[in-house]
Amino acid sequence: MSGTLHIFVVSPDTHSERRIEPYWTVQQLKDKLEVITGVPASNQRILLLESESSSTVLAQLSDDFKELSEYGLRDWQVLKVEDTNPSASLSGQLSDVSQVEKFELSDAEYAKRQDSVLAYKMRHKVGRFAEGQDDTSPSPAINISVGARCEVESTEPGLSKRGTVRFVGETKFSKGIWVGVEYDEPFGKNDGSVQGERYFECRQNYGVFVRPDKVTVGDFPVEELNLDDDEEM
Repeated sequence: MSGTLHIFVVSPDTHSERRIEPYWTVQQLKDKLEVITGVPASNQRILLLESESSSTVLAQLSDDFKELSEYGLRDWQVLKVEDTNPSASLSGQLSDVSQVEKFELSDAEYAKRQDSVLAYKMRHKVGRFAEGQDDTSPSPAINISVGARCEVESTEPGLSKRGTVRFVGETKFSKGIWVGVEYDEPFGKNDGSVQGERYFECRQNYGVFVRPDKVTVGDFPVEELNLDDDEEM
């Protein structure tokens, strides 16, 4: 075989296209590849593959005194360089994390550090350390009892939405405390159930769920509807 060959060279940390001469010995090739791959010549195991898409090994270049032509190399084949002793090579030392002693801190020791992310958040009141973000603070007391008469805040002037409290507590449809009210008139949106979950019983369109700050508890009697026409004809 004569003439320069174009070969792909791959190693744990490199990938390149190279030109090689068929008359080189395997040892000469290893010496040249050490500069390219960072793998010492004495630690190289060189495998010949048909192409980059093939993992089939055609040959192992194991005889340092053989010329490359004796292995039948062709253009665009692959020489895969493996490192048999990663701890002895610079490349291996940088990538082999098993050689690195692990540094671990307990939660208590980490909390004492002043150069940590936790310390930064505490100093600058970020995230859960922000003012007003104390999740352990108790919820404000709600002085609304089931069965009490009430009036619900309305956005329509002159409209009084009166009813009876039928439910106070948490729900599945939204976080926080909700008050379920059975209206005296069909001003509501449901029958005491939301998304298939029932919280109290009432007629359709008589039930509603509102936040506690929209509810005023007190002596709110049922308003009588005057259907008589008192106007003179």
